[in-house]
Amino acid sequence: MTKRFSTPTGAVLVAIDMSKHRQEVLIERPEGGRRRRMTVLATRPDYDRLAAELSAIGRPILVGFEATGNYHRTLAYRLLTAGFELRLISSVALARTREALHNGWDKNDPKDAQVILHMLRIGATQAYVDPLAAGINDLQELSKTHETISKAKTQTWHRILTHYLPLYFPEIGRFAGNSRSDWFLALIERFPTPGSITALEREAFVAEAWPLVGRKVSKARLINDIYETACSSIALPVPEESAAITMFRMIIAQARGLIRERNRIEEIAQITLADHHDYQLLRRIPGIGPINALTILAEAGDLRRFGHHRQFLKFCGLDLATCQSGTFRGRTKLSKYGNARLRRTFWMAAQVAARQCDNSFRDKLGRYVAGHVDDADRRRKAMTALTAKMARVAHAVVKTGTEYRPFE
Repeated sequence: MTKRFSTPTGAVLVAIDMSKHRQEVLIERPEGGRRRRMTVLATRPDYDRLAAELSAIGRPILVGFEATGNYHRTLAYRLLTAGFELRLISSVALARTREALHNGWDKNDPKDAQVILHMLRIGATQAYVDPLAAGINDLQELSKTHETISKAKTQTWHRILTHYLPLYFPEIGRFAGNSRSDWFLALIERFPTPGSITALEREAFVAEAWPLVGRKVSKARLINDIYETACSSIALPVPEESAAITMFRMIIAQARGLIRERNRIEEIAQITLADHHDYQLLRRIPGIGPINALTILAEAGDLRRFGHHRQFLKFCGLDLATCQSGTFRGRTKLSKYGNARLRRTFWMAAQVAARQCDNSFRDKLGRYVAGHVDDADRRRKAMTALTAKMARVAHAVVKTGTEYRPFE
């Protein structure tokens, strides 16, 4: 992922080791390699003081730093708005360079600042794209919050299926559907145990359950099946008023709340990206739905900044790498030294596209596994190839501004 950039002639190099509360800054002037060290606290006066002192130098400023959680974002944005050129240092490259320069694995902030300065000097840096300046900060927050809520919802859903239902209503699990089935959660929130159902006459239960179930094919038969299931349930005989059922209902309410929050985020994303041309182009690619398109734009930003699709594949960690030494040559496989969220998004999109009809992804999968239908390893390699193809297609449609064409 590290790319060599030429260092501007006569530029003052500024290396910053980022942390939560303070930053170690090392400034090197071009004449004689004179250095100045300073400590900058994570406060607005110190940030302003650093920007003012760098501006007073009166020369081009090149700032390099290693991303540290989100602690680097505020200072990086302050320096970027002050007009300085920023470069990002790969964490892996920084660690390897530190070990090589100092012949050891020990580290501290001043030492890291020296290594960052060395990497700035030789140009072993990456371009830094600030999300706020690039206009993708809102997209990143939408995407990451959606992922957080989806994970919490899935965890809560699994807790209901594997803990509460086996104890208090085992048989109703076969009506569960998927984790987007809010009707099912609404039903068991009102009727968490078989006893809460059988306490009513069949007609009374149907009347109460009818608005909860929503629109369903053979709705009456479904509700009657649930009633019959409750009558023959093996559930633990726990009273509906017990603390255990109160906790069960609390978890159900949490799951329903997460579903509402997720749906709200998807609505906001649709409104935010309604007129986004790149979003519309990505949506026309098989397998890329609203959330996948949002994630691609949030993580990659403007795909046009990648001059060639190989650069984008490397950014995603979908480039091939081989370990070779002497007569030994290892297996060629994905480097995975890139954005894991993008890699996962394209993998999921490829899985969906391969199950659809009349597109080049399914056609490529068929050609790849022809004659080897039962070979799981070959199919895995085929899906990896489809994932890389999905990334190439996404880059191509955005870069050229043309819609996806299935077989051209």
